[in-house]
Amino acid sequence: MKNLLAYFIKYPIAGWIIVIGFILFGYFGFTTLTSSFFPLSESRIITVKLAYPGASPQEMEEGVVLKIEDNLKGIEGIDRVTSKSYENSAAVTIETFKGYDTDIILAEVKNAVDKVPSFPSGMEPPLIAKQEATRQTITFAVSGNSVPLTVLKQKAQSIEKELLRMNGISQVSISGFPDEEIEIAVTETGLRAYGLSFQQVATAVAKNSLITTGGSIKTEAEEYLIRASNRAYYAKDLENIVIKSTPNGNVVLLKEVATLRDKFNENPNGLYFNGDKAVNITVQNTNSEDLISTAEKVKVYIAEYNLASPDVELNVTSDSSITLTQRTDLLLENALVGMLLVLLILSIFLKPRIAMWVAFGLPISFLGMFAIAGQFDVTINVLSLFAMIVVIGILVDDGIVIAENIFSHHERGKSPIRAAIDGTLEVIPPIISAILTTMLAFSTFLFLDGRIGEFFGEVSVIVLITLSVSLIEALIILPSHIAHSKTIQKGTKPYKFNLKAEQFMNYLRDNLYEPVLNFFLKYKLIGFAIMLGLLIITIGGIGSGIIRTTFFPQIASDRVQITLNMPQGTNENVTDSLITNLEQSVWQVNDKFIEKQGDSVVLNVIKTIGPGSSVASLTVNLLQGELRSISSPEITNAIQDTADEIIGAESLVFGSGAVFGGSPIAVSLLGNNINEIKAAKLELKDALSQLDGIKDITDNDPQGIKEITVHLKPNAYLLGFTLNDVMSQVRSAFFGAQAQRFQRGEDEIKVWVRYDEKERKSIANLDNMQLVSLTGERVPFSEIATYNIARGEISINHLEGQREIQVKADLVDPKASATEYMNTVKKEIIPEILAKYTSVTPLYEGQNREAVKTQNSLNPTGWIILVFIYIVIAFTFRSYSQPFVLIALVPFSLIGIGWGHWLHGFSINILSGLGIIALIGIMVNDGLVLISKFNSNLKLGMKFDDALAEACKSRFRAIFLTTITTVAGLAPLIFEKSLQAQFLIPMAISIVYGIIIATVLTLLLLPIFLSTVNSLKVGILWFWNSEEWAFWNTEKPSYESVERAVKELSAEHEEEE
Repeated sequence: MKNLLAYFIKYPIAGWIIVIGFILFGYFGFTTLTSSFFPLSESRIITVKLAYPGASPQEMEEGVVLKIEDNLKGIEGIDRVTSKSYENSAAVTIETFKGYDTDIILAEVKNAVDKVPSFPSGMEPPLIAKQEATRQTITFAVSGNSVPLTVLKQKAQSIEKELLRMNGISQVSISGFPDEEIEIAVTETGLRAYGLSFQQVATAVAKNSLITTGGSIKTEAEEYLIRASNRAYYAKDLENIVIKSTPNGNVVLLKEVATLRDKFNENPNGLYFNGDKAVNITVQNTNSEDLISTAEKVKVYIAEYNLASPDVELNVTSDSSITLTQRTDLLLENALVGMLLVLLILSIFLKPRIAMWVAFGLPISFLGMFAIAGQFDVTINVLSLFAMIVVIGILVDDGIVIAENIFSHHERGKSPIRAAIDGTLEVIPPIISAILTTMLAFSTFLFLDGRIGEFFGEVSVIVLITLSVSLIEALIILPSHIAHSKTIQKGTKPYKFNLKAEQFMNYLRDNLYEPVLNFFLKYKLIGFAIMLGLLIITIGGIGSGIIRTTFFPQIASDRVQITLNMPQGTNENVTDSLITNLEQSVWQVNDKFIEKQGDSVVLNVIKTIGPGSSVASLTVNLLQGELRSISSPEITNAIQDTADEIIGAESLVFGSGAVFGGSPIAVSLLGNNINEIKAAKLELKDALSQLDGIKDITDNDPQGIKEITVHLKPNAYLLGFTLNDVMSQVRSAFFGAQAQRFQRGEDEIKVWVRYDEKERKSIANLDNMQLVSLTGERVPFSEIATYNIARGEISINHLEGQREIQVKADLVDPKASATEYMNTVKKEIIPEILAKYTSVTPLYEGQNREAVKTQNSLNPTGWIILVFIYIVIAFTFRSYSQPFVLIALVPFSLIGIGWGHWLHGFSINILSGLGIIALIGIMVNDGLVLISKFNSNLKLGMKFDDALAEACKSRFRAIFLTTITTVAGLAPLIFEKSLQAQFLIPMAISIVYGIIIATVLTLLLLPIFLSTVNSLKVGILWFWNSEEWAFWNTEKPSYESVERAVKELSAEHEEEE
């Protein structure tokens, strides 16, 4: 190592070659990195989609879902299985564990579904797929003045094809319209007049509208295929199909019996852009596609399309690239300010040229990282940029120590080359240990489970690569630059501000720090009691709620989502009028904020009706966060206050912002007794509604639609009817008999035979329906059947095979502590409910589940990382006790972290915890430098107390500088007022305030610990070496003799002799 180091110091051109390599490869690597909003991660979700037209939720559950769930048991790698059963369909969702190959599990899931013995007749084949990992890039609306929805859909499909032909775009979806179908609408009068049934009509259509092959004829000359090509693709093409012929030669055509229509199906699913009918197009990017370039291509296409199309207009409703660019600019600005502050501080306290060469390591380290990062699927996103900000202050720490030590050796009279070699060699062990401990601490993120692990794993990768490159730069490039710098050449005079800074540093050390240090070393118990007291007060502040805690931070959003759920069966027009009134409230609030801000805060409003007649929503896209001073929660609360109360609504949710992990309050109630679960749900919702600060209380168990339950009279059986016969005919009349199903362009078209809409609007239509018996006799429904009306199930949810109802709620104040509310739910509300409903089991979901996953993965990982940190320090100092002394400082850093959050008005959250993890590595660095110097002093023959005091004083400057550079690197972010940066600030607070208190701990508490441990070792050795435990008759060992550095020195002398 010495020869390699000497080579680079003596011949600086070698170092410059490496620098040029970093610059070239770094630039090339940076240009190949893609951009995304957040770090991209592989999907661990598998979905099984099931369709069974006409089936009830209970039929889907019992006949399909339970069989699949049972077959999935035992597949290795599955975390949980959830399912939802609806009318006509169901979905099973499988989540896999981290570390398992989702593609292998997908194959096993397909095998498990294939092994289901039987599915109900009429069910469509299950669709099993891995959910693709995509991110929304840009969304725009296709609309036009008085343009029919059919035309808008056709235009949207054409646009979709054109976008997919562009390089770098592979994910485009369109929405805002129901499925298309062909309806053959018959009347009861028409069926009776011609003696027809629904099934006869459907069969005639199926048998006459087709494309089929009838073999071939091979003549001597050539071959002929026999084919019938009579497929009807539109309603008008079906009109002349013969339904029935009579013995006298007459035929009945379909158009004589029914009205045929090309139409959208009757399940509402519409979308409106600022009040106009529209179709929505969403472009997403995959892991391999660049968000910003994709958005730019789409925006260019939109501009060109609008110039060429007079009747249809494309309007961007949401553009993630704008927000990403704004956040990127914000973080780059903070990074630049941080780097300038670091350079300024180094220039003041070091000589400017030395400061420049130390700071030169920053761009070189980042360029080296860019050269490698692409191999680890790193993208340019909010968190990767944040990682670079975090590491700015850390990168110069080792450079400061090396530069300080080289300068110290030069002042002893050594030549620049010799000073650089000796100064660097002396600090290599603590420098490498410091980098390794920091890398170990940050590597924790790689092993965390849940979304936090997925997101912040990229932070680890950035930091690990950058620190590795910085170590190379600090050890072989920086010493060369300093050795050949004019700053340490003979005759170089320091600047006046350097002299002033030196005087200031000496004043701090000699007049402030040294007296306090001497006091702490003289009165160790008092010094320790002060620090312990502050720690206890901090823990008390957290426990009492003075210092708030929560699970996850709220991320600034540029969107407000309002969702209205009316009772099932509510007329579409009623739902539409209510959501339209809410839309008017949005624009009223916007007018108020225009007066306050001077500009509109609402860009556009997307109104959606459906799927279903009772569901509607508003997506309010706001002005980008960098351009407005009003947060999305403020706007949301203003809309909620302005809007009229909707009587009879099942739920009305005003959502704003985005949070990691889902709802702050979410409780799943599990069991097999659905009546007890429903009763428990009502009590839980009632209890939550009585808590101040809670809003938007919802559940996933909506009140079911009213059901007409049919019962046969005894005479029905005498006439040859069975319940299946009756319900089959009723289903054909009111739901429809599927006559055909074919592909028309991009759409799958179903042909339905059913009653005309006017004959499905009254229960009297059911009473008057004529049922056809096996003998062909027609009997009114009311003569052979009765019915009762009651609300049924609209959806059935399962979690791990049990019935589930989940209750969710949001917080009025986004800064409130979700932890406190969840503790209230767990300790006060749930126990009372469980005492009444013993079959119900609670499961805490949302943010709580994510927090538990993170904590469970952190517990083993954290201890293992600490063990590795201990091993690194132990190898460096070759001591058992000194690593323990160093690690014992870590809990005391909570003093700065807790009160730092309180001072800035933030709650301690999971990101703060990640900041603490990062802090551990940074904290250890300063301690390593001090203990390394202390051990060197002991080897020089100094007394224990003198060696300790001198080490503290001599390393005061380096520790002080590393602290203020780390603080300077992150300070701009902490004081950033932008809405977009708020969720990252808690992590920065943990590092900054933690490192400030850690400096005090290193300079004051660490010497106390070292001195106390030394006294214990002396006492134990004195007692152990005494004869018959009479230690008072034995000479007391010296304080120096028990230290590992002195023992090694003795061993080295013996070896030399």
